Amino acid sequence: MKFLFGLVICGSLSAWAGEPAPAFALHDGDRVVFYGDSITQDGGYARMVEAYARSRYPSWDLRFYNAGVGGDTTKGGSAGAAVVRLDRDVISLKPTVVTIMLGMNDGGYRRLDPETLAGFTERLRAIVEKLKAELPSVRLYLIRTSPFDDISRPPDFDPGYDTVLRQLGEAVALLGREQHADVVDFGHCVDDGIKAVSAENRALARQILPDRVHPSPAGHLVMGAALLRAWQAPALVARVALDARSSAIVDAENTRVSALTVAGGRITWDELDRSLPLPLSWENADTELAQKAGAALETLDDEPLLISGLRPGRYEVRIDEQLVGTFSSAELERGVNLARYNTPMRWQAYPVQWGAESGHQVQRVRRELLVAAAGDPSLSAAADRLGVWEEAQQSARSRAATPKSRQYRVTLVP
Repeated sequence: MKFLFGLVICGSLSAWAGEPAPAFALHDGDRVVFYGDSITQDGGYARMVEAYARSRYPSWDLRFYNAGVGGDTTKGGSAGAAVVRLDRDVISLKPTVVTIMLGMNDGGYRRLDPETLAGFTERLRAIVEKLKAELPSVRLYLIRTSPFDDISRPPDFDPGYDTVLRQLGEAVALLGREQHADVVDFGHCVDDGIKAVSAENRALARQILPDRVHPSPAGHLVMGAALLRAWQAPALVARVALDARSSAIVDAENTRVSALTVAGGRITWDELDRSLPLPLSWENADTELAQKAGAALETLDDEPLLISGLRPGRYEVRIDEQLVGTFSSAELERGVNLARYNTPMRWQAYPVQWGAESGHQVQRVRRELLVAAAGDPSLSAAADRLGVWEEAQQSARSRAATPKSRQYRVTLVP
């Protein structure tokens, strides 16, 4: 894949004129490490990426590792100096993809001085250069850190800590250009979301970064969606278009449709998709807030069902006898995005998300054991056993996302 080196991204990646749009940045066999501070350790955006990749590409052999540590800076922190952290928590995992998001703590929560900016840039450069030297083929993504909320709340000083973070972000962008590493922008994406929600409801906007630093689940959804779009993640789950008048399968993309029957006011068919939708409830308050903040999740979760030639009226859609919803013939002709509804496919995808949450917790415990093993070497064996177990669980999460054949029934409501 051809990367657009040094390009700052806020949820989308455009090809140069005359070039085709790049494919999804992740590949079968990838090992992805998310490196950073407490925002990464919280892991919401990283778990979203994992849940997307496993549910959309269940046949791929993928590994995801959360290497975030609360309080970390480009110097390191409670889990060791940066050079120790890189060897133990990143390089030892032999990743093919590494994201780096640091800076929230580097600015010191005060006005930026030249020494702080220079030190941050120099240390981040050293991290990048070490990873490139130890992992020559690694694909690096530098992430401009999520913001400090100086929008829904008054800044603590002039011009505010968020401005400091944006200055550090500019240094990240320049370093990306220098080191031929792609740069993804979380800061402006989340800031824009806070501004949009604050214009309508300032108290609600404060729920995106409740303590001004750490994103809520809604904030993590905004960031995860931005990273996935930056990686050109395809929106399509599966697309089915039927013509009830001619009993014909007009289109079936990323799926196989069979046994189509049309009789009176009823249509039935069998469907085996190649992917699952995101394990995401669109009715959830966090999802609703993320959408208000510009997550645009529909750009990542499109599962259209289109049926033309229906008799006018309202139709009940069931999948495996589970009621999905009731829609007018006009709505079905325009297309209904099934990913937005409570379907058996969504329920199948939920364990992938739950497994990712458990996996990140296991990885955190393993890292803490390895840190403690410096004083008690016997703990290394326990860390190794946890690592082996979690590797097996990662494969199990993908297997759980293998789509199942579903029976569809669309019936005219009397």
